Amino acid sequence: MPTPATSSPLAVPVRAWARWRRGRDLAISAPASGVEAANRRFLLYGVLPLWVAPGVADWWMHRRTKIEETSGARESAVHALMMTEAGIPVAVGLLAKVNPLVLSLMGGAALAHGATALYDVSFATGRREVRPVEQHIHSFLEVLPLTAMAFVACLHPEAVRAAVRGGPGPDDWKLLPKEHPLPARYLAALGVTIALGVGLPYAEEMKRCLRARRLRRAA
Repeated sequence: MPTPATSSPLAVPVRAWARWRRGRDLAISAPASGVEAANRRFLLYGVLPLWVAPGVADWWMHRRTKIEETSGARESAVHALMMTEAGIPVAVGLLAKVNPLVLSLMGGAALAHGATALYDVSFATGRREVRPVEQHIHSFLEVLPLTAMAFVACLHPEAVRAAVRGGPGPDDWKLLPKEHPLPARYLAALGVTIALGVGLPYAEEMKRCLRARRLRRAA
């Protein structure tokens, strides 16, 4: 007689994400009461939206130093890679339950982002002028992922302890949705802010670089 098939390791996460947003939203707009609520509000309304400001400033410095005529599409592609390295852990942290898996992803992404940023500066300095102001902007862009991760770790000490112990819990290494999701209005507003303040400027940069490269090849 055939034995019943064992459930797939993906069954629990798939069922959990199918019920995403059925739980009560996390109240983040109510007046802050206590250190935890204040830290969460500063992370969500301060650190994450303000991350856009140095990104726009960096794009403007690239434009002023005519990136399309110097380091070109290759450096712009590196910028897109760094945005991906920062964007994936941000999206996961906003949507998923914070556990050892999510913390490990954030830490790995922060290390990859730092290494890519070092390569970016090394590549750019030999091809265009990287002014002191731009270097200072880079310092903000490099430290903000670590700042966001530090806030998340402080808000979820139980996940940090589990990660230090190797994640012995049954759900520690599964990508699960938050029990109390962030309000859809907040997620939509942050998404629009990032799209307009990061996605659009850097898409324009890449388009400008590719157009300049085509013109050089056609000349």
